[in-house]
Amino acid sequence: MSDTTLNHTPTEARTPPAMVSGPLAWARANLFANWLSTAVTLALIYLIIRFALSFVDWAFINAIWQVPVTNGVAQTQECRAIKGIGACWAVVTEKHRFILFGTYPYEDHWRPALVCLLFIGLYIVSAMRRFWSVKILLPLWIVTLTLIGVLMWGDVFGLQFVPQERWGGLPITLILSTFSLAFAFPLAILVALGRRSTKLPAIKILCVLYVELIRGVPLISLLFMASVMFPLFLPEGMNIDKLLRALLAMTLFAGAYLAEVVRGGLQALPKGQYEAADALGLGYWRKTGLIILPQALRLVIPPLVNTFIGFFKDTSLVLIIGIFDLLTAGKTAIVEPAWQGFGVEVYIAVGLIYLCFCFAMSKYSHGLEAKLNRNRR
Repeated sequence: MSDTTLNHTPTEARTPPAMVSGPLAWARANLFANWLSTAVTLALIYLIIRFALSFVDWAFINAIWQVPVTNGVAQTQECRAIKGIGACWAVVTEKHRFILFGTYPYEDHWRPALVCLLFIGLYIVSAMRRFWSVKILLPLWIVTLTLIGVLMWGDVFGLQFVPQERWGGLPITLILSTFSLAFAFPLAILVALGRRSTKLPAIKILCVLYVELIRGVPLISLLFMASVMFPLFLPEGMNIDKLLRALLAMTLFAGAYLAEVVRGGLQALPKGQYEAADALGLGYWRKTGLIILPQALRLVIPPLVNTFIGFFKDTSLVLIIGIFDLLTAGKTAIVEPAWQGFGVEVYIAVGLIYLCFCFAMSKYSHGLEAKLNRNRR
C-alpha cells in the first residue's frame, strides 16, 4: 500500500460561452432564430435607425430654440419657414412658465415652483423604508401639505393671496393626484375589508354597492356631477370650492378601483395565514394590521402602482370642470395666434414631464417588489 497523497487543485469556474448564455445567446434565440425572424429583426432595425436619425434632425439639428420678441409679440416667421423640417422649441422656452404654473401671478412663480419641489421631496422621503413609520410619515405629510396650502393660497406671512381660479399647471396635477390617492388608499382598504366581511352583511352590501356603482361610470361623469349637480343639493348660500369638489370625486373614483386591487391581494393570501393569526389569539384589527394586510399589499404591488400611474394621468380630465392642469395649460399655451401650429413641441414637452413621474413610479415599484419578495424566491 502506498502512502502517497494526491493533491487536487480545483480549477477556477469558467464563464459559459457567449453563444450559450448572455446577450448574444438571447439575441440568437429571440431575434435570429430562423430566416423569418432574422428578416423581421433587420427590417425593424432599419426602420428604427431611420426614424431615430430623422427625429434627431428634426428635434436637434434643424430645431429653433429662441425667437425674437417685438413689443411683447413673438416673431415666429423663422419657425414657420422650417415647419416640418425642424422643431420650434421656442414655444416651450417662451411659454414654459404658463405651461408649468398656469395663470398664477408671474412675480410669485417661485411659490408653485417650491410646491413642486416639496411634493417631489415628500415622494422621495415616503419611498425610503427607513421612514416607514406612522410617527414619522404622518406628521411629515401633515406639515408638508399644510405648507403647500400656505404657499399656494398665501394671505399669511406677507404672501399675496392667490385664489384657486388662478392655479394651474403642474402644481394642480400634483395636488389632485397626491391628495386623492392619499385619501383613497385608506378608504380602499376599509372598503376591501368590508366587502370580505362575513359577520356584517349590511356593511358588505354597502361596500359592494359603492364599488360597483363607482366602477360602472366613467370619471368624467363623476367630475360633472361634483361640479354641476352636487352644488344643487347644498343649502342656499353655501358653496364648496371647485377644486375640493374635484378632489372628492377623484378620491371616490380611485378608492373604488384600489379597493378591488386590495381585495385581490386579500383573496390571494393562503388560508393558513388567517388560521395562524387566529391561533395566536390576535383580535381582528391586530391580525389584519400586523399579518394579513402587509402580506396582501406585498402581493399586489404591480397592480397598485399601475392604478396609481393611470390615475396620475387621468387628472387631465379635470379640464371639463374648468380646472387648468398641466395638459390643459399646455393646450392653452398654443391658443395665441403667434404660436398656433406648434402643438407637437408642447405636447412632447408635457409628455416628457408625465413620463418622468410615471417612469419613476414604475421603477420604484419594481425595486420595492424585488426587495419585499426576496424571501419568497
